[in-house]
Amino acid sequence: MKKIKLNQGWWNELLPEGLSYPTSTLISGPGGSGKPLVGFSVVYSWLKEGGSLIFILTSTGKDFVEKAMKEIYNIKIEDYKENLVFIEFDPSIDPSISSIEKSVEKPIKANLVNPEVWDEAIKIASSQIKQKTELGTLVFASALNLPLFSRTYGESILKKLREIIKEDKTKTYLFTVSTSAYKEKIRTLEDAVDNLLFTRNEKPMKLLLRITRMKDVSFSKMEIKVPLKMEDLLTIKSLAEESRTDLIPIISKI
Repeated sequence: MKKIKLNQGWWNELLPEGLSYPTSTLISGPGGSGKPLVGFSVVYSWLKEGGSLIFILTSTGKDFVEKAMKEIYNIKIEDYKENLVFIEFDPSIDPSISSIEKSVEKPIKANLVNPEVWDEAIKIASSQIKQKTELGTLVFASALNLPLFSRTYGESILKKLREIIKEDKTKTYLFTVSTSAYKEKIRTLEDAVDNLLFTRNEKPMKLLLRITRMKDVSFSKMEIKVPLKMEDLLTIKSLAEESRTDLIPIISKI
C-alpha cells in the first residue's frame, strides 16, 4: 500500500503516516454533522498531490463545492479541471443508462439509484479525466444514504456500494453516510470498509471526529475537534435538512 499525507495539522495528529491507497474510507455520523467538510479536506490533499478526482454531487451542487473549497481550504477547483469530473445525482431523471446526460463542460447527470447507471456514470467520468498520475483516481461522494430510500433499487444499490468499498481497488473511495436513517444498513457498509471514521456534534456547533479503523497505517484513537467555522457547519446542517425535505420524497417513489 502507498500512502498520501493529508495537508492539515489536525489530520497529522490522527494519521501521522498519512492515508493508505487504494483503499475505501467511510465517514459516518448524524445528518448535518459536517461529514462532507471533512471529506473536502481529503479532496484538497488529493488534488494538491496531483491525483485525479471523480466528485459525485448528491445533496450539494457544484457551486457549493467550489465555494466551500475556496473559502475553507483556499483551493480553486477550476485550476484542476484537467483531472476532475463531476457527476450529479439527479433522481428526477429515469434511472437508466440511456438517460445519463453526458457533458464535458457541465457535470454528468445520472440517476445513481440503479447500480448499472452508477457503473456507467463512473466509466464515462473516468474517460473524461485528461491527466492520469501515480496517485490514481479518488471517487468522493457525500450523503450516500440517500439512494437507499429507493423502493425499487434501495437494496441493490446498497449491495453495490458494499461490493465497491470491500473489493474494488482500481480506485480510492471516500464516502460519507448519515446514520439518521437505515442504521442497520449503514452498519453493513461500516463493517465492509477499509477505513472507518465517525463524526458527531456538540453544542454550540462543534464538529468532533474520531477514527476506529485504518488499513496499513497507524492512527490515533483520540477524538478531536475539527477546526471549522460555525457558519460552514450551519450550511451543511441546512443542506442536510433540505435533502430530507426535497430529495427523499422523490427518491422514495423510484
